[in-house]
Amino acid sequence: MNPTSAVSRFRRRLPLAAGVAAGGVLLLASPAFAHVSVQPGTAEKGGYGTIALKVPNEKDNASTVKLELTLDPQHPLTSVMPQPVPGWDIKVEKSKLDKPVQMHGETVNEAVTKITWSGGKIDPGQFQQFPLSVGPLPKDADQLTFKALQTYSDDDVVRWIDASKPGGQEPEHPAPVLKLVDKAGARTDDKPAAAAPAEKSGSGSDTTARALGGAGIALGAAGVAYGVFAGRRRRTADAS
Repeated sequence: MNPTSAVSRFRRRLPLAAGVAAGGVLLLASPAFAHVSVQPGTAEKGGYGTIALKVPNEKDNASTVKLELTLDPQHPLTSVMPQPVPGWDIKVEKSKLDKPVQMHGETVNEAVTKITWSGGKIDPGQFQQFPLSVGPLPKDADQLTFKALQTYSDDDVVRWIDASKPGGQEPEHPAPVLKLVDKAGARTDDKPAAAAPAEKSGSGSDTTARALGGAGIALGAAGVAYGVFAGRRRRTADAS
């Protein structure tokens, strides 16, 4: 066997093997980024913060055209200000509080309970962030649970409202959750995550995705090493 011919065949097969390995990693990791989520996933109790609803488009043949966000009624926020998003109209709805709260020496009788973004479009294969400045966050709670309705251009509505149970299986459409932590455990900046492929929320699904990615890379490296070893064996056998 011609050693040069063997090396050429190995080089032709290498890109195909790498592509298969990479495709497998993406296929396994993609569900970790499919949910409507809050970015960042944690905020400091009692403080103010900037969060963003991250909304991926999960359909191949329709665009997301509206997002409706209902805030946690158990923990009303007296200050909620949406940041303008180019191409999107914003509607803020307030409701009267059952129990007025004191804020900066003044009595507050109402709070924002719902925000709707419409008029824009999130195409297939894309996502959009909808930033909010919120506060003061409750001191007596470990998390805020939001409910989000995602409307598509084909009139399909996905209801991200299912509660997640500790230690249980994640529901099909989990509600976005903002975890509240003491100052020592909170992030040092309150800016929403930039439009980047990696998540920073520290959630279990992200950890799983990174682990699967590392396994795929290791598998690909092992395949390359095996191919090189096999090629050397063939050249040795031909030479003898």
